[in-house]
Formats: sequence, structure tokens, C-alpha cells
Amino acid sequence: MAHERSYDFIVIGGICLLPIVTIYQPLTKFIGGPAGCTLAASLASSARKPTVLLLEAGGRNEDKSLRVDGKRWKTYMEENMNWGSQTTPQEHCNGRRLDYSRGKGLGGSSSINFGVYTVGARDDYDLWAAEVDDETFSWDKMQTRFRKLETFAGTIDIPEKQKYGQPEPTNHGNKGGLHVGYAKEWDSDLTMVLDAFEEAGIQRNLDHNSGNPLGFGLCINSASEGIRSTAADLLSEELDNLRIVSDSPVQRIILERNRVVAAEANGKKCGLYRSFGSLETPKILMHSGIGPAEELSKFNIAINHDLPAVGKGLRDHFFAPLVVVRNPQTNDRNDFYQDQVAMEAAMNQWEIDGTGPWTRYGCQLGIGWLKSDRITSSEEFKDLPQPVQDFMNRETIPHYEIISHFPVHFTFPQLFQDYSYICLPVFLMNEQSVGEVRLQSPDPDEPLSFNPKFLEHPFDRRACIEVYRHLWDLAKYHSFAKDTVSTIMAPASESDEDILQFWKDNLSSSWHMTGTVKMGKDGDSDAAVDSRFCVFGVENLRVADMSVVPVLTNNHTQATAYMTGATCADVLIGEYSLNK
Repeated sequence: MAHERSYDFIVIGGICLLPIVTIYQPLTKFIGGPAGCTLAASLASSARKPTVLLLEAGGRNEDKSLRVDGKRWKTYMEENMNWGSQTTPQEHCNGRRLDYSRGKGLGGSSSINFGVYTVGARDDYDLWAAEVDDETFSWDKMQTRFRKLETFAGTIDIPEKQKYGQPEPTNHGNKGGLHVGYAKEWDSDLTMVLDAFEEAGIQRNLDHNSGNPLGFGLCINSASEGIRSTAADLLSEELDNLRIVSDSPVQRIILERNRVVAAEANGKKCGLYRSFGSLETPKILMHSGIGPAEELSKFNIAINHDLPAVGKGLRDHFFAPLVVVRNPQTNDRNDFYQDQVAMEAAMNQWEIDGTGPWTRYGCQLGIGWLKSDRITSSEEFKDLPQPVQDFMNRETIPHYEIISHFPVHFTFPQLFQDYSYICLPVFLMNEQSVGEVRLQSPDPDEPLSFNPKFLEHPFDRRACIEVYRHLWDLAKYHSFAKDTVSTIMAPASESDEDILQFWKDNLSSSWHMTGTVKMGKDGDSDAAVDSRFCVFGVENLRVADMSVVPVLTNNHTQATAYMTGATCADVLIGEYSLNK
């Protein structure tokens, strides 16, 4: 049924359409993820209370059991919550097609990711501000938005564990809609690993969300009180000026003389007065005739505006694991994961009061970001452009990340009968390989072709070898190695060749896709959007999601996505005097 009503703003997932008079019919295919939900909620919460419509392609994901903290590692397997994307065959990964999961439904990818809440390095945001010549994106401004967004549960109740996490209250918020923090209970051998890595020479980090992530410590989770947090939590029911319509797909936007006038969903027009937005942004733009003219011509798509940067610049983090079997006496995971009755009883307890073993096992990770002299002394590093070298040598910029206690048996259950293992994934930061997304068909319902070109750049290949070698050194340090029984996943040997082959065989995406509608200065050949989120050459169209972010921030990028939406909201609230 058609709904006739006027709205001040329409947010199509990450694409937002602004001051609008519209006849809306609920037909759209976008995701209300971290950026879109933050943008919609922030606009609706402004003093003038504009009317906001948020369109979501998937469902509302209201099943409470999808929020169990200890099961957040398997939510992405729910078919109705995942678009099920894959990459193209990766030339440097043995031709493998890699999982490229994206969340489907309200909350977007925050509903299916692994719940690691990390804001990145202050130098990431200062570089962003410098690249677009706008202090709106500087660390000081972004940190203020981070504090406003969150309610941080950083209290550690057990006195002997308080030395592992001591966040400064000034780095965190206590009134935001997104609940993040530490789990109340931890796997029994987590502190053993934290201590062993410190003994091996790794600096302790008591708060990785301070703006300096370097060092190893407790991971801050996008979960609290045993419940996963998602972007949908920002959409307060008290906002009666915010309307949410789910199960709705937009294939394209409609322009007249480079001015957005409508959106089209399933062949029907939704009339718009003004418009800005984003989500599956490159796809929507290209099917709307905004993108590389040569690419659009291949599919006989009428060219409204030749914008070569659209679909280019894809960057993403990737990782590979080291998995070792541990002495079962060092932990009690077998007592839980090998006992179906215990797991069912724990689920019943969680449903009653949100407590119990499902708020302990797999709920608290160790995490750290490190620099590497082995990387910076390599010829591959010295061959990088000088500005890239200078950035990677900045004070707060890491070269790689290590996680401890990743419960990989949820992903590969067939590999595990003994759950006393520890999985240590290592993530490369500041990858230099740059990929692209391209059209595969003139049909706007066909998915894009995703090609991140993992390991294409020689720096990435060298860096992967060096960071994995350091991870192996940590695992062989006597404080850790004394309890290791055997190895499940690791390279065949410590040679460069075998380590690189292991990456090719086992590399996975972190689902941190960034930069395909890159923000930049007017005239930048690789940019599609300005620092006000406006698409170059198109009136009334703005984009505010991870596609515009010009820096692959050194974190798990859901936090950056939240900040992209919050920053766009601040820009719009200022431009339209919504807080007056």
C-alpha cells in the first residue's frame, strides 16, 4: 500500500535524502547500518525535531536470541541477516573466492560482525582531516562524537583483574545509545595470555580506545550485560518523528540536469524534492548514471555524470590465524562446549536474566596493535611513497593487530572436538593493495563484482611474512609455549615461502570495505565526494557511509562507520540550523 506523507529527511540505509517532500511507497534495498542509523537518529533528535524516514532493505532482526553475547561469532551464518556476498577469484590467494559478508536488516553489519569495538588511532583522523582539508574530521572532533555515541561499561569487578583495563573516564561517554565495554566474566586463561605477551616484551595497553591503540590488552566489545549492541539500538522508540520502514528495496536515483528529483524502487518512483545518501553506494550511483562513463557504457546505462572515482579505491583489512591446542587444565572450555545440556541450560539462564555461561565463554578477547621494525626496514617499505612511509611512522599508527581467544570453532566446527585451543588471528594494517567494485549487469538487482585484490602489492606480501613471524615468536615464548600441546593451523615451516603460502591459502577478509566513493578535495582525481558529503557534480545528493572514508582506519571499522553517520548529521544540523 502506498503511504503519502511529507518528510524532512529520508535515509536509505546510508543514502540520505534531504529536506524532502515525498510520496513514498515502501520499496527499497538498503541497510540501516551504523552510518545510516546514526544519521537518522541524530537528525531526528535535533532540537527542531525534523521528520525522518529510514528505509531498510531487510527485516527488523527483532529475535532476542540473535543478541546472545557468546554467540555473536555465528550470527553472520543466519541467511536472512547476510547478503551472502563473495569476492571475485583472488589472483594472489590461489584463485579463492572469499567471504564478503554484509549485514542484511536493521542494524546492518553491526548485527552480524564479531563485536569488536575499536575507534582506531588519532593519527587516522588527523590524516582524514588533512586529506580533505577540513578539521571536522580531526581526532579532537571525532573523539567528542565517540563519547556522545556510547555508554561505556568499563568497570572490572574482580580486584586482581583490574590491572588489565584502566580506561580514563574522559575518553568515554556514559549517556549514548550504544552500549560497549568489557564482559563481566572471561575465559579462565585470558589473563595468562595477557601476562605471557607482556613478559615477551609487548607493551600493555589499558585502553585501546584512547586514540593510541598501540600495545596489548582487553578488547572493548560492542556488547554489554551479555547482550550484543547494534546500530538499531540508536533508534529510540521515543522519537515519534522518526519512522522506520523495513523489508523495502531502491535500485536507482533519478536525476534531471544533474539534480536529484526522485528515487526508483522496483520500477516505481518515489518523488523527492532534495536528496542525499548512501549504502550500496557505488551500485546505486552507477545504476543512476553517476560513475565512470566507460564502465556505464558497457551496460548501456545512460550517463548522467561521468565520475571516474566511483567504484575505485576499495581497501580492506585481512587476517590469517595461528591455532594451537592447549593443556586442558589451563581452561574449562571443554566443560561447556562439549556438554550440550550445559549449553542449553546456559541459554535458558540467558533468556531469564541475561547472565550465565553464554556471557562468559568467547565474550572477552585480548587485543593489541603493534609496530614492526622488520616491516619498516624492508625494501618493500622503503619503496613506498614518502607520505605513506611518514604516516606509518606516526606515533599512534600500528602496522598489525593480534587478537587472542577468537572462538574459531563456531566458523569451522568440524575441526574441533577439543575446545582448549587458542586461536590467535593476525591482521595486517595499512595494506597497500587497492581493489574495485564493478557492475556485472545492467540489472540493478544483480550484485556488484567485488575485487579487493588482496596481496597484489609487494609490500603487503612482505608485511604478512614479517607480522606472522612475530606472532609465531610470541607463541614460542616460554610463558605461553609451556602450555601448548600441539598446533592445528600454522605454516608448514618458518620460511618466507611457506609463510606466504599459508596466507594465500587461509587469508580472510575482515569485512572492513572502505573508500569506493572516496571523500576528497575538489579536483582530486580519486575523489567522488567533498567534505560536506556532497557528490561532485550532482545537486542534492550526499553520501555518508564507509564508502566515502578516505583512510582505512587502524581498527575494526564499525566504529568509523558510526562516526561517519554522526559527522554527516552534525554537518546537516549545522547547515539547516536544526538545533536552533
